Amino acid sequence: MNPIRIVIADDSSVARALLRSICQEHADIEIVGEAANGAQAVQLVQQLRPHLVTMDLEMPVMNGLQAIDAIMHSKAVPILVVSSSADAHKALQAMGHGALEVIAKPDYSPEQAGQFVAKLRMLAGVSVITRMRLRQAGQPQPLGALPATAPNTTVPNTTVPTATTPVFVIASSTGGPQALAQLLAALPADFASPVLIAQHISDGFAQGMVDWLNTECALPVRLGRSGMPIEAGTVYIAPSEQHMVVTGLSQLLLLARGEADLYRPSCDRLLQSAALVYGRRCIGIILTGMGHDGTAGLQAIVHAGGSSWAQDEASSIIFGMNRCAIERGAVQRVLPLADMARAMLRATQVTP
Repeated sequence: MNPIRIVIADDSSVARALLRSICQEHADIEIVGEAANGAQAVQLVQQLRPHLVTMDLEMPVMNGLQAIDAIMHSKAVPILVVSSSADAHKALQAMGHGALEVIAKPDYSPEQAGQFVAKLRMLAGVSVITRMRLRQAGQPQPLGALPATAPNTTVPNTTVPTATTPVFVIASSTGGPQALAQLLAALPADFASPVLIAQHISDGFAQGMVDWLNTECALPVRLGRSGMPIEAGTVYIAPSEQHMVVTGLSQLLLLARGEADLYRPSCDRLLQSAALVYGRRCIGIILTGMGHDGTAGLQAIVHAGGSSWAQDEASSIIFGMNRCAIERGAVQRVLPLADMARAMLRATQVTP
């Protein structure tokens, strides 16, 4: 098997040496080029056509965001942002520019080195040229074109969800931040339901995603914390360092994660708790990502009388979590990402 060809872009020679050292321990990974600034990274991508680029954001001549833009508009390749969590907002903004994933700069510990190498292997095979074209062609359409509804069927956007207001619970992983940005941006400011999200993300970057999404959508986006009441028209993001669940008081509760927990935060835990609390009012949605997290949660929602949706393959950056849920019979509706917000709005306009 041919090795994964990688270009490292970082203005720090120490950081480049660290990433190079980690990669050189694996025969299936080859460093074919190193760039000290964004302009060099763009040039190396054009010359070497690597399978993947690791991209720092703070670089001279051309910064990481500018380099990502240039690469994605010319010789598009998968890009992994390797950055400090202090730059979390900018790192998530980079995903809006076309980067696939973000990870904190690793150290020499086996755990962090292993996580870094796993990300390289996972992302190197993603067809970003196709996905970028689909993403641009599949932007959500304005929601004003919805057909008229019967009088008095719209749920009022009050602070506390009513007993009939649907509650949306979303599971997502790789490619999820981009999908969430498109989905949430298509929801109006008077959207009547709460939206709870478990997005797999590296530690330290959840608040950056919250900050970034707050610039992309009309609804307020908050990082979940224990005791936070769940309010209508608000988006709640689970922190990666803990698992987020729903209590019977319609509040959030954060649970300590275990060392053996594979998915951080757990989509299944959030979906399963929402199924118990909200029952038939619960609508579970599973988006792009790797693995099988979220399938058991969707099954719990369906068993409780709720609804389960999944993003389709064509609009997914990685058709993994959603494919698993579909294949196991946990999904009732499969929708393109561009149609998801419209379906969510329709669900809030019909009283069960």
